[in-house]
Amino acid sequence: MLRYVVRRLVGVIPTLFVLSFLLYVWLRSLPGGPATALLGDKATPEKIASLNHTLGLDQPIWVQYAKFVGRVFTGDFGSSLASSRPVGAELADALPATIELSVAALLFAVLLGIPLGYLSAKLRGGFFDNATVIATLIGVAVPVFFLGYMLKSWFAVDLGWLPPSGRVTAGLDQTKITGFLILDGILTREWDVVWDSIKHLILPAITLGTIPLAVIVRITRASVLDVLNEDYVRTAEAKGLRSRTIRNRHVLRNGLLPVSTTIGLQAGLLLAGAVLTEKVFVWGGIGSLLAEGIEKRDYPRLQALILVAALTYVLVNLLVDLSYALIDPRVRVR
Repeated sequence: MLRYVVRRLVGVIPTLFVLSFLLYVWLRSLPGGPATALLGDKATPEKIASLNHTLGLDQPIWVQYAKFVGRVFTGDFGSSLASSRPVGAELADALPATIELSVAALLFAVLLGIPLGYLSAKLRGGFFDNATVIATLIGVAVPVFFLGYMLKSWFAVDLGWLPPSGRVTAGLDQTKITGFLILDGILTREWDVVWDSIKHLILPAITLGTIPLAVIVRITRASVLDVLNEDYVRTAEAKGLRSRTIRNRHVLRNGLLPVSTTIGLQAGLLLAGAVLTEKVFVWGGIGSLLAEGIEKRDYPRLQALILVAALTYVLVNLLVDLSYALIDPRVRVR
């Protein structure tokens, strides 16, 4: 098992190198540039050339890339062109908010999606199955930003049950340790902060997790239906094994392989979907940084954010591969 993990980790390194180079070249091929975006109406050829020289953007691209890689190895992503703050500090402030939101959305999707998919397959053709299929189709079709505004309108404005935006109520006394508000509240035993943070997290997590939920339900349903038709399941039923044993040992264990892949892909996509969700709920995560970085052609910020997103995606897929090895021991031998 350890050899399998090491082999997969080594394979991540060339992937990140190729991705960083393609990202670097692609960003600099975009029309316009940071100098034009920063100067705005005051942009003249002379001022643009002067600012590009100051920022080092007039050097050959391979020189810029080599300097970038050297800084990354030391943990230095440079300074933001928009705010002049170190990009690493911006990430440290914003990333916990996005991770907290993404984890909550994924838990919502997985904990609800797998049982719903399993029940839908077991009750195939019935009212519950048909209702679940229709609901998942609607869940995939509804845009994230539209669902977010509708949930805010219903549960925050009309009913007043939940807060409409932000991560915590303004003015609430809180102690920051890790940047994860719920975890910080637990560590410091500030239970009012924990409860307030959870209330602020509910609507954004449901909004962001709806599409992954729908996808996981559909994949789980299809996978369980395939397994239920296998000979070994019918044999287990003919032997008179308990339904719990059949479900856990034969159906779910074999049906979770494609579901694990789906969960991994959806976890990686959550970072992209979080941009719209964070905008709707004024969440203050990397979504706002990414939107501003695109608008102002902030190369250092965009490079760091996209690299972090790519690294997260690669690591999540690595975890998926490891889950394969745990679920199906045959994978470790290949």
